[in-house]
Amino acid sequence: MKKRSLLFPILIIATGIIFVTRLFFLQIIEHDSSDISLNSSTIKRIYTYPERGFVFDRNGKLMVANEQTYDVKVIPNEVKPFDTLEFCKLLKIDKDYLVHKLARAKNYSRWLPSVFLSQLSKEDYAYLQEKIYKYKGFSIQRKSLRNYPHKSSSNILGYINEVNEYLAQKNPYYEQGELVGTQGIEKEYEHLLRGTKGVEYKLRNRLNKVIGPYKEGIFDTISKPGEDLTLTIDLALQEYGELLMQNKRGGIVAIEPNSGEILALVTAPNYDPNLMVGRKKSKNSVILFNDSINKPMIDRGLQAAYAPGSPFKLIQGLIGLQENVITPSSSFYCHHGYKYASGKNNFMGCHCNIVGRPIDLRLGIAKSCNTYFANVYKRLIEKYPTPQQSVTKWAEHLHSFGLGNYLGYDLPSGRKGNIPTADYYDKIYPRKTWKFPTIISNAIGQGEIVTTPIQLANMIAAIANRGHFYTPHILKKINNQNIEIEKFTTKRHTTIDKENFTPVIDGMHDVYTNGTARHVQVKGIDICGKTGTVQNYIRKNGIKYELADHSIFVAFAPKENPKIALAIFVENGGYGSMIAAPIASLMIEKYLLGTDKLKWWEDRIINTSLEKEYNKQTSIESLEVAKK
Repeated sequence: MKKRSLLFPILIIATGIIFVTRLFFLQIIEHDSSDISLNSSTIKRIYTYPERGFVFDRNGKLMVANEQTYDVKVIPNEVKPFDTLEFCKLLKIDKDYLVHKLARAKNYSRWLPSVFLSQLSKEDYAYLQEKIYKYKGFSIQRKSLRNYPHKSSSNILGYINEVNEYLAQKNPYYEQGELVGTQGIEKEYEHLLRGTKGVEYKLRNRLNKVIGPYKEGIFDTISKPGEDLTLTIDLALQEYGELLMQNKRGGIVAIEPNSGEILALVTAPNYDPNLMVGRKKSKNSVILFNDSINKPMIDRGLQAAYAPGSPFKLIQGLIGLQENVITPSSSFYCHHGYKYASGKNNFMGCHCNIVGRPIDLRLGIAKSCNTYFANVYKRLIEKYPTPQQSVTKWAEHLHSFGLGNYLGYDLPSGRKGNIPTADYYDKIYPRKTWKFPTIISNAIGQGEIVTTPIQLANMIAAIANRGHFYTPHILKKINNQNIEIEKFTTKRHTTIDKENFTPVIDGMHDVYTNGTARHVQVKGIDICGKTGTVQNYIRKNGIKYELADHSIFVAFAPKENPKIALAIFVENGGYGSMIAAPIASLMIEKYLLGTDKLKWWEDRIINTSLEKEYNKQTSIESLEVAKK
């Protein structure tokens, strides 16, 4: 009984000893010799931000640099009462802004720093630096801001934005108010360009004052600058393409066939990349993104999708040869068009103006004969037992050229386009009674076929290489060291045999010697090309409004050992031979020769404005909105 009466006091004493021992261990031993979590509120982190990497073109010309800027940061729990009137005057802000930003900072974190005001000018920084000591909890953080020496390539370069709360929570590397690449290569290669920020860990005491470096700075790191990138872009060619496309809408994509390197990626209209930098960025971005008429923030080389028109006849001929429904000497007669079914409206017109004599593949390409390629397509669709089988085979060939899907290039935007399949038509026509006359528009690159300029440029690169291509890409070097990424150095083969390319390439060469582009030949260069003109209209509320056709041209040069392949789309530009073809010749001459033998054409194209056509289209669209 006596032993039992001592048990309870012994348990109390033992428990007390355990608690005291544990408290001693936590507060004395572990506090002094073990690591406090670096995320603990007793640790203050001070970041140093690296310079983002510089960006150069393929010839070493600087495209993106940095300039110093300064942010005012705040830690809400360290803020003490201060003269708000003087503070607002110093920063050129009003009291409402002050209250809003402080509330936002508290909502983000009371203990962690966040950006209160970004991108101070050097003058404002110098003035504020002398008085910042008066405002507890506020500090000035130096960081670099982008600078663009050339008013060019905005669609390629992209821009940087401040990190928002969502990204800061999603990615632990970033804190709110830091900078991150948002579009273009700034986004795609953010992990290389951003560098690594440095951090110092400071220990606070129980009064929240910094008492020195944590663990004598053994966890501190220094910042590491971002990597410098060299792009495949030829800046001189890029700027020239932008000059030729001024007062027009569309895109130009130029590729080096033997590597897949993108030489130029022009979109029109574009904007000065410096508009997306500095304190005026927010205002400018609203204007640019809300411009629903010109849409300067859309990269038309990657994101605009058009019917390919007559350039599609090239691949139609290749498939015809591969499927043995034609030979290079197979010929057809054209009587100003092709009648594909009974009835007066079932007639496809043609403007090749070759009547009364046979037209073979080479001549059909040179003169862009609709009748010739309608016959080829009819034979393709009727080769197999059912149209479904034929269209499936036809689509397989097209997909091998990279059409109808993302190409896999190293830019963060694009569209798939559309190559119609048997399933696609079976959904449109549930009774599955569709036949060749139903889909005849595909014969000349219209109908349901949709491509982007970069897909067409890649298709032409594959033709120039006689059956293979490399995935288009824009990164060439990192820190001036050549890189080899397997995805970009692996040949991708088409389903067309090499020998079948010869008659098609000969036909493309004839386009320049005696065909639709003979007026824009460049002396000393054998160019192979193909014009295209695509119907353009708006249909709303049952009314069809005819607009000027889209002007298209594809080409590569020289004929042997080609160095450049390109596609040009000019919206509402009219005949492909009158705007797109001269632009192609001028771009090729610029890249291969650096001369201006086509000076008359250069002046004409630069001074050609299509604003009246675009205003007409806008007026029609506005009229339709008013009717609704």
